Amino acid sequence: MNDLTINDLKQIDQYRWLLPKQGRMRTDGLLFLNEKLLEHIKNDKSITQVANVACLPGIVGRSLAMPDMHQGYGFPIGGVAAFDPDQGVVSPGGVGYDINCGVRLLRTSLKKEEVVPRIDTIVESLFINIPSGVGSKQRHLKLNKQELKNVLESGASWAVKNGFGSKYDLNHIEEGGCLGWADPEAVSDRALDRGQAQLGTLGSGNHFVEVGFVDKIFDNKLAAGIGLFKNQVTIIIHTGSRGLGHQVCGDYIRLLQNASQKYGFDLPDRELCCAPIHSPEGKKYLAAMAAAANFAFANRQVITEEVRRTFEHVFGRGAKKLGLELVYDVCHNIAKFETHEVDGKQKEVVVHRKGATRAFPAHHPKVPEAYKETGQPVLIPGDMGRYSYVLVGTEKALKETFGSTCHGAGRLMSRHAAKKIAKGHNVIADLAEMGVTVKGAGRATLVEEIPQAYKDVEDVVRVVHEAGLATKIARLRPLGVIKG
Repeated sequence: MNDLTINDLKQIDQYRWLLPKQGRMRTDGLLFLNEKLLEHIKNDKSITQVANVACLPGIVGRSLAMPDMHQGYGFPIGGVAAFDPDQGVVSPGGVGYDINCGVRLLRTSLKKEEVVPRIDTIVESLFINIPSGVGSKQRHLKLNKQELKNVLESGASWAVKNGFGSKYDLNHIEEGGCLGWADPEAVSDRALDRGQAQLGTLGSGNHFVEVGFVDKIFDNKLAAGIGLFKNQVTIIIHTGSRGLGHQVCGDYIRLLQNASQKYGFDLPDRELCCAPIHSPEGKKYLAAMAAAANFAFANRQVITEEVRRTFEHVFGRGAKKLGLELVYDVCHNIAKFETHEVDGKQKEVVVHRKGATRAFPAHHPKVPEAYKETGQPVLIPGDMGRYSYVLVGTEKALKETFGSTCHGAGRLMSRHAAKKIAKGHNVIADLAEMGVTVKGAGRATLVEEIPQAYKDVEDVVRVVHEAGLATKIARLRPLGVIKG
């Protein structure tokens, strides 16, 4: 398909833009944007990628893109698409290389004024306790192959059974922290080798642990329902499946490129390589993807316990006395079997979310008991200099986007461009002036992740809130950040 531009879109309302079915598209595209965010995608190929996804066999409903959208591998980042299990396909490009990259939010009973005087110590301690950076490895938790396979099978529950957290945590994680169809035997030896020493590590790029506070409440009742209050100290953990997930994606892109030819798919982009969901290749990819997703759940669980131990050490009190509890953990890059209303009937579909967050409403059967009355918490991190948001899912999202919303601010410029802009700047000093203490594994990562490299998350969140895909509850501001 020829490259499409914003001129190919038809505005439906202030926040919705239709990409009408054309050429080989099997369905329309629907983009959630305002005029400002529309300008940000003028020079990339994300609109064309939305159209390309609409060409895939068995797609159900529209090819969707969230307001943090930008060009990705195959699917746009911010892309959502559902497929019929019998007629449709699964595509690694619809999940991404960092399988189950995700975010979890911890709350505390501490107030901002109690933490600010100790933030340098907290950041330094977190950096020591949580291995960060490219290829970072655990010093104390290297698993043998069999134990690693147990992690891939059990996810966060493996971590809890081995002393990292409690059953309370499992009840506050998407899917309970485990995808039950995982098969460790579908994961290559190379992927296992890469993951063996990486459980409990942050990695590099945009991954981080952030200590912040609630600086604004938008809905007092909903905030109380998920245990948030003004000036409360919070911690966000953002990381995924590390080298293991990256290797799984690479392995299966190669396998599914051959499968695409085998099944006679005429694809608009080879990056959309895919296989029928119930084919041997499709089943094997989904089993390996689930295993990598479980590794990511366990990874965030182990890091959570290191955060707790750090705060216990700094404040001389136990995690319970500090009120250090898990609010929720959400996935960003994943494909899952879910039941949704399609053409007026409940139907099982395979939903691909690539840089997108699940946003289920109150009383949905997949929402944990703790949030039955509020809806599923939706966690939207921004850049390390501004703010992040906590929202809850809505009925409208369930009907319009397969219960999906945005996942972050979305990059505004490439890492190379960020380096050029940051030249001559002391990023650590600049952030200190903004009231944020930051520590990274190297200057290169900090430079690539400067706030200017990202869209303003407030613009992104405004769209999903006003469009009804999620409801704003609270805004968080950073005090200290460790980066990979």
